[in-house]
Amino acid sequence: MSKPLEGIKIIDFTHVQAGPACTQLLAWFGADVIKVERPGAGDVTRTQLRHVEDADALYFTMLNSNKRSLTLDTKKPEGKRVLEKLIQESDVLVENFGPGALDRMGFSWPRINELNPGMIVASVKGFSDGHHYEDLKVYENVAQCAGGAASTTGFWDGPPTVSAAALGDSNTGMHLAIGILTALHQRNKTGKGQKVAVSMQDSVLNLCRVKLRDQQRLDALGYLEEYPQYPHGQFTDVVPRGGNAGGGGQPGWVLKCKGWETDPNAYIYFTIQGHAWAPICKVLGREEWIDDPAYNTARARQDKIFDIFAVIETWLADKTKFEAVDILRKFDIPCSPVLSMKEISVDPSLRASGTVVEVQHPKLGSYLTVGSPIKFSDMQVDIRSSPLLGEHTDEVLRDLGYTEQQIEELHQEAAV
Repeated sequence: MSKPLEGIKIIDFTHVQAGPACTQLLAWFGADVIKVERPGAGDVTRTQLRHVEDADALYFTMLNSNKRSLTLDTKKPEGKRVLEKLIQESDVLVENFGPGALDRMGFSWPRINELNPGMIVASVKGFSDGHHYEDLKVYENVAQCAGGAASTTGFWDGPPTVSAAALGDSNTGMHLAIGILTALHQRNKTGKGQKVAVSMQDSVLNLCRVKLRDQQRLDALGYLEEYPQYPHGQFTDVVPRGGNAGGGGQPGWVLKCKGWETDPNAYIYFTIQGHAWAPICKVLGREEWIDDPAYNTARARQDKIFDIFAVIETWLADKTKFEAVDILRKFDIPCSPVLSMKEISVDPSLRASGTVVEVQHPKLGSYLTVGSPIKFSDMQVDIRSSPLLGEHTDEVLRDLGYTEQQIEELHQEAAV
C-alpha cells in the first residue's frame, strides 16, 4: 500500500533533535527524506553518548529512521552542483543551521526559489526572526526556560525546573512538520513554494498556554484557587510553581503506594474530578463526604485537599501502583501509575500498538525506538533502521541522473 507522502522528496539539512524529529515523522508517512551530511563526520549525534564502539549512537538512530543518507561537501563546487540538482528535483528543504548559514553556502532564499519556485524551505530557529534574542544559540533546556515552562515547573520552595520531555526539541519538530504539510497543501493550490519557520521558544509557549491563562487570572484576582498555595499560602504577581497540581482546575497529586520506600516510582497520579467524587468516597470508605457541604464541591474541598490526599495515601499503603489503578479505573476515577522507562520499554500494550518498536541495525544490533504516536485506521507505519553515514550516496546520485563514471569522479574529488 502506498503511503500518503510518497512522491514528496525532502532534503534534510538538520542535525541533533528538533529538525530530525520533524523529518523522521515525514519519512514514516512515506516521504523520501534524504539526510545530507558532512563526509567522514555526519550528524554529531552519531557519536554522542555512544554505548557500542564504532556504531551509531541511539541518539542518532532514534531520530533518523526511514531516511536515506547522502554525504556531500557543499564547500566544493562539485558538491554545490549536486545540491543544485537535488533542490531542482525536491519539494522541501529542512534546516536548523545558525542564522545566515544557507546564505553563506550560496543558497539564499532567492537562489533556492530561482532553482525551484515550488520549493518549501522549512527552518527551526531558537527565537523568531526579529526577536531581540534571535542570535542566541538555543538548546532544549534553554528553550524551556525562554518559553515559560521552567518558571512554572517544580515545587514552590525550589528553583525553576526543566522537564525530561523534549518540549523545546521534538515538540518544535512536530510543529514544523505541521507547517510543512500546510505549505505543501497550499502549494497544491497556488503552485508556489514558501518559507516556513518555527522557533523553539514559540513551540514551548504553545504548550504553556494554560499558564499564560493563569497569569491573566492572577493579574485580575491576585490568587489562583486551584493551586496548592490557596487558600493558606501567599501569591506574588507571577504564576507560581504548583508542584504536581493539575493545570485544568481538577485537583491532582502524585501519591505513595506500597513499596515507595525502596522503589522511586511506586506512585500513582490521582485526580479528584467532580464527577468521580462519590465513587472516590465509596472506595475510601468515606461515604459521609458525598453530601457533606464541607466536601461535596471542588471549592469546598480546596482548603482540605492535602488532608484528602493523606486519606487516599492511607488507602494506597497496602496496594501496588498497578493494583490501585486496577481498582480505581473500575470507578471511572482518573489516575495512572507512574511508569519508569524500564516499565515502558517492556509494556506489551505499547509494543502491540507500535508505540515502542524494536528495530534491527547493521552495526548496533537490536534497539528500541519510539514509533509513530499518530495512529491511522488505513495505514501501517513501518519503522526501519536509521541509515549508515553515506549509505545511500551513490543511490541518490543515480536518482539525480549521474552516471557511474561521474559518481566515481565525485568520490575521487571528495565532493561526496
